[in-house]
Amino acid sequence: MLNKAPKLKSTIRAKAKGHINMGPASEAMIELLTLLFLNSLAEEAKAKAFEERSATIRGHHVRAVSKKVLKKARG
Repeated sequence: MLNKAPKLKSTIRAKAKGHINMGPASEAMIELLTLLFLNSLAEEAKAKAFEERSATIRGHHVRAVSKKVLKKARG
């Protein structure tokens, strides 16, 4: 089974204004959105690595495509 991103729930609660209660459905949606975002980031980084004829995805590949993926995620 996949482990969820560390401290994701506590990070979201810390950034929220005031005390909030999150139901299990909203926690599941947050997990899903996080996984979808990371998947799209990995796909773009893989394409960038392929363009540079590299067999390994490195940090500079992820940094190169992160701005584009963030812009796409915001809508």
